[in-house]
Amino acid sequence: VQLQASGGGLVQAGGSLRLSCAASARTFGNNAMGWFRQAPGKEREVVATITWNGGRAYYADSVKGRFTISRDNAKNTVYLQMNSLRPEDTAVYYCAAARGAVPTTTTEGYNYWGQGTQVTVSS
Repeated sequence: VQLQASGGGLVQAGGSLRLSCAASARTFGNNAMGWFRQAPGKEREVVATITWNGGRAYYADSVKGRFTISRDNAKNTVYLQMNSLRPEDTAVYYCAAARGAVPTTTTEGYNYWGQGTQVTVSS
């Protein structure tokens, strides 16, 4: 499975961005997906996850109410809509495909990773 993330950029605080992650595999629809982020000097952390069919989502407390994860299995794509962005959201954002249909919140639960897309929020 190859994952290609896009949509990052520079935005002012309070602004919005929509990240996309396109998957190459036909089995995309069988896998849970996740978005993670890593800021300089910090460990990679989970942002949001979604089950294989999009029926259930998880959000880190820091983004709850501001970010929305979704997926379109017909397009082999998962999205992360980010609203009300804050400077502390600045990081490289990675999409990842889980080992199975149920997502986890740790990096160990994902075996395919995209290349990352930079999100920078200015104050």
